[in-house]
Amino acid sequence: MRGRGPALVRLAVLLVGHRQLAEDLVQEVLARAYVRWERVVRADHPDLYLRRMLVNAHISWWRRKSSHEAVGLPEREEAAPIMVDTEVAERDALWRVIRTLPRRQRAAVVLRYYEDLDDLAIAEVLDCSPVTVRTQVMRALATLRERLAEQRPVGSTR
Repeated sequence: MRGRGPALVRLAVLLVGHRQLAEDLVQEVLARAYVRWERVVRADHPDLYLRRMLVNAHISWWRRKSSHEAVGLPEREEAAPIMVDTEVAERDALWRVIRTLPRRQRAAVVLRYYEDLDDLAIAEVLDCSPVTVRTQVMRALATLRERLAEQRPVGSTR
């Protein structure tokens, strides 16, 4: 937990969109991993094993009705009021659009561009083929381009 916990929470925040839910998800995954720690350690890549558990838990977590009963969570986390420059605003807009992607596409994009994993490692985490990973990322990027183009002001060149 000390070594990989913060990175798992950051990954979960990107998958889930809320820090509190991300921490709960990571705690649930680490509790399940603790019970079968011998199997996790014997895996060729324990880090990938934990990421896979996290992504699978995220996908199945939202299938359960109880996970939708989180009352009082803001639509997005509130930040302290600061002067926002254009780059920060664009990054924020991008993450808001990424959170609208289907879960597997979002997971593929986060694992590719945030965790910097290759197709083979992502395929192992998502339990699919590398071709499926490339398809998921391709579809996600096409959706992102389309949605971001819709948000651009008329006459904007960026």
